[in-house]
Amino acid sequence: MKKAAETSYPEHGTGDRFLEIQRAWELLGNIQSRGVYDIKLGALRQDAIGAEDVTFEDLTVEETGDVVEFLYQCRCSDYYSIDSLELGEMGFILSRDMSTISLQSRNALPASVVLPCDSCSLKVRLFFNAANTTLQRDHHM
Repeated sequence: MKKAAETSYPEHGTGDRFLEIQRAWELLGNIQSRGVYDIKLGALRQDAIGAEDVTFEDLTVEETGDVVEFLYQCRCSDYYSIDSLELGEMGFILSRDMSTISLQSRNALPASVVLPCDSCSLKVRLFFNAANTTLQRDHHM
């Protein structure tokens, strides 16, 4: 990024390119704006037709140490899955207490992600609302 900025500096005659790189650096260099960018980019990439639309509340929870995995059963009997680490990378904050697991967005935008099945070609679109979402811990498998 730095090298691109140096070679695109306005003195080199490509001021517009420099400004584009500068804006990208400012956007992606900030964790909050990068999270919003990632969610928007993910939504643009999700043109795939899903077999089904599901919400966070439809998922089953499986806890393994510090990682929480959220599962939804596919028609082929395998599972679609996403874990707490992936959700964190998407800008969500996961919190747990004795009876609930809560997922909170770092911004107020609703989001979705397409999850592929590992065993077949089906996909689901998982929707997250903009507010805090809570699951009871009895959603275990």
